[in-house]
Amino acid sequence: MACNLNISKSATAELIRQSAFGGAPGKMHIDLLPDNFDEGWLYIRLRAGQHNGVPIARTDGITLFAPLDQFEVLKGLKLDYFGDMSGGGFLISTPEGAHPSVCGSGFKISKK
Repeated sequence: MACNLNISKSATAELIRQSAFGGAPGKMHIDLLPDNFDEGWLYIRLRAGQHNGVPIARTDGITLFAPLDQFEVLKGLKLDYFGDMSGGGFLISTPEGAHPSVCGSGFKISKK
């Protein structure tokens, strides 16, 4: 079972840094959290460690884990990282048929 989540080089470097800082070198966990207003938006959360997730991507010294029930939503997406003088943040691509968030760290899946 492969998720095929694509991780950019800049995201890989930041994931490695955060995993080491968080005390779990080489292991990071991604999950999707609902918004606080129950409008259907999902936003990424990244934490150091495995957190009972299953591996969904491996690249250059980092294994990314996610909850099994979010596997299909994350399948085929791309995780990226940007950084500039004011800080940085992770961005995730938008699944087909979903609406991207303005900040790029989430999306809203259209109801069929």
